[in-house]
Amino acid sequence: MSVGTNRLKSLLGTCWHKQVEMVQLWHGCDPCVQEKGFVGLVLAQHLKNFQLWHVEDRARRTDVDGETIAQCKRQIDRLNQERNDLIEEVDAWLVEAILEFPAQRALQDHPVGARPIYNTETLGCALDRLSILSLKLYHMQEQTDRPDADWDHIHECRQKLSILQEQYRDLTQAILDLVEEYGQGSKVPKVYYQLKMYNDPSLNPELYGCSGTSRLEEN
Repeated sequence: MSVGTNRLKSLLGTCWHKQVEMVQLWHGCDPCVQEKGFVGLVLAQHLKNFQLWHVEDRARRTDVDGETIAQCKRQIDRLNQERNDLIEEVDAWLVEAILEFPAQRALQDHPVGARPIYNTETLGCALDRLSILSLKLYHMQEQTDRPDADWDHIHECRQKLSILQEQYRDLTQAILDLVEEYGQGSKVPKVYYQLKMYNDPSLNPELYGCSGTSRLEEN
């Protein structure tokens, strides 16, 4: 895999523009991912956020029965697990590509005495945040266009929309800056695995229980 710094910046830019584009498209059709390669991987992760957004909304209804809410909760758990697994796949792809940068290869071939410097957030997690921001931007814009809302609501939502737009611009620039740091060799990429425990029946004590019977089943 050979992806230079500028090529990676362009590829990441394509990804976050596609995220915005797909949010618009998916609200009018059956959501699916047709892109291949890295962009397709990022959009597959984005689709999990899209699905989560709407299940989370549904889970907060007060006019449905408990079984419906329980089904939403189980769906949220499953989607969250899939979402996080895909973030790790995105990061693994990016780390492999970045470690081919000349400055990164030089660090591998001739390690310096100083410890490696890592970023507090991975690029995969940053793309996940952009995915969620694109959903917030769409739905906050939707609120500003509501014909049934009063002026105070519209005005407040326009202010929030402006804040979201600024945060979106800041995050895209921060991603480009981080790629530049990787390109210079001043930081080293790494995949951080979340190793979630609650969905694993061998790790969640509420599932395996002291007697081998799930406490959820007992309840």
